[in-house]
Amino acid sequence: MSKKITIAIDAMGGENSPDKTIHGVKLFLDKNKSNDDFFLKLFGNKNKLEQILEKYKIKSNKLSITHTEEVVSDEETPLTAVKNSKNTSMWNCIKSQVDGDSDISLSAGNTGVLLVISRMILKMINDVSKPALAGLWPNNNGMNVVLDLGANIECNDINLVDFAELGSALYKSLFPKEKPLVSLLNIGSEEIKGTETLKKTYKKLSELSNENNFIFKGYLEGNRIMDGDSNVIVTDGFTGNIALKTAEGTAKFITDNLKKSLTENLITKISLIFSYFSLKKFKNKLDPRKYNGAIFLGLNGPVVKSHGGTDEIGFYYSIDLCYKIVKGNLMQQINNNINHLKGE
Repeated sequence: MSKKITIAIDAMGGENSPDKTIHGVKLFLDKNKSNDDFFLKLFGNKNKLEQILEKYKIKSNKLSITHTEEVVSDEETPLTAVKNSKNTSMWNCIKSQVDGDSDISLSAGNTGVLLVISRMILKMINDVSKPALAGLWPNNNGMNVVLDLGANIECNDINLVDFAELGSALYKSLFPKEKPLVSLLNIGSEEIKGTETLKKTYKKLSELSNENNFIFKGYLEGNRIMDGDSNVIVTDGFTGNIALKTAEGTAKFITDNLKKSLTENLITKISLIFSYFSLKKFKNKLDPRKYNGAIFLGLNGPVVKSHGGTDEIGFYYSIDLCYKIVKGNLMQQINNNINHLKGE
């Protein structure tokens, strides 16, 4: 890409912001010292941001600050926030894409408000029925893209086919050397199982499957999500959100109890010394901060939602995700897939 990748960041959204967000910016700048193909536009209270930039000794020509007076609170409903949000860091962060000043927007703020504002400002892509919330999920061979994770409670077959195209485009932008392998989340792998909506979607995805776009692998049960046989997992927002929260809770349960078991007496503490590096690798694999950042797909511009409660490391990973999405030409990938969906 000839022009610099410009990432708009709502520096005020989420817990412990703007300290957390600026610390995450520092980590990203430190990791990319020799890289000159990006620019960060920070939105928020200029005085506060400048103080924290000074605190972390950040002096860079790779960032700027756009002053905004207000912040969207976590307690606000989308309806009230939309009426009063035009002076907020979140609103202006997203609007910068429409103004041509950025390629992607990032916020750790109120999820419901972010989705509504993003859809209002950026508008839906023509021929896409609903936006989807996609996330990254580790598997045995690398990484999954899973969608929808909560933007749409009810979905029909048209929505699910759109999600397959959008998810495949995201996967190709993040992992250009790999092929999207799409599966439908279901209660069984047999064709006769599942709802009528899933059966209709199965038929359509089978017809769309090809080497140039994505390969449809059929149905996938919840206990096979991390096997790695598929890498784009499609479901409705209700099921996807429950699956995500269950996986997060299970990972925490395992790591907490493993730590407790290995420190309960002298013998287990001694065994911990010999297995330290293996356990560290295991913990690193399950670290949710590495997969921080859900992506709103289906709009005329990408928006990434960082977890509001993450720390500076998690926020760094969400900035890095934004960088990779734009570098991988996500919007062009989506346009190609939508044309494929129309038979062009």
